[in-house]
Amino acid sequence: MSYAQRQSMLPMLSGNWWAVAFRGLVAVIFGILALALPGLTLVALVLLYGAYALVDGIFALVAAIRGTGRRWLLLVEGVLSIIAGLVTFAWPGITALVLLYIIAFWAIFTGVLRIVMAISLRREIDNEWAMVLSGAVTVLFGAVLAILPGVGLLSLVWLVGIWALILGITLIVLAFRVRSMRGGQQGRRAV
Repeated sequence: MSYAQRQSMLPMLSGNWWAVAFRGLVAVIFGILALALPGLTLVALVLLYGAYALVDGIFALVAAIRGTGRRWLLLVEGVLSIIAGLVTFAWPGITALVLLYIIAFWAIFTGVLRIVMAISLRREIDNEWAMVLSGAVTVLFGAVLAILPGVGLLSLVWLVGIWALILGITLIVLAFRVRSMRGGQQGRRAV
């Protein structure tokens, strides 16, 4: 990716910092609810996850549509999140194992997309670790779910809650980092 292409991503993120922050806030709220109510039934967990995936996907699409330049990563992430949410609502009686694999696939793919985005922005922002960490945590979360499909519902709820809290916090940190860079000069590294 050329320097000019990477340059177009930073204004997209900094101009939509509020969407990234809102996505982080929704993830934190989702994580707190999952941890505070571990006795959720499978249907409640399915609906809670579906709502989160839809909101996350919508805000990713908003950020991509409002942005300029290379925004395909956010578009793909948004579309995948919306599809995951709609599939979840279409079949609320889904088994824990199928739900687990839907969440695992979504987490691995969107985590990889976040890491790719962070790598492409590494020369434009300092401390891109927040975006890399959110992607790595999401990939790790998806891998754990895929490798350990026999995990119980309570364990799944705790894993989802912890992942959502970490993801939400890293997205909020990222949002305020790129918000402080709106002027375009602050936080840039020498090339």
